[in-house]
Amino acid sequence: MKQNNYKFNEDKLLQELKAYVDATYTQHYASDKYQATDIIIDSGHGEGFTIGNIMKYAKRYGNKDGKNRKDLLKILHYGIIMLYVHDTENT
Repeated sequence: MKQNNYKFNEDKLLQELKAYVDATYTQHYASDKYQATDIIIDSGHGEGFTIGNIMKYAKRYGNKDGKNRKDLLKILHYGIIMLYVHDTENT
């Protein structure tokens, strides 16, 4: 298997993002059968919800709690959820 030499540490950052996403499934709002995000997507508001959250955390980065990684991870997580919404609506 060919070893990739990622210039921007994408391999490590993807591992960090996966660990972040995995941890969100252990939080209190993920303990029910359906998360609020499931209901929002199922009701047809997934695109607005996910894009809105991407914008919210992008705007918040550097302002609330300074320039912190958690806001950036949330942007990426909502971007992944938006890919899911896109794929679901366009298949």
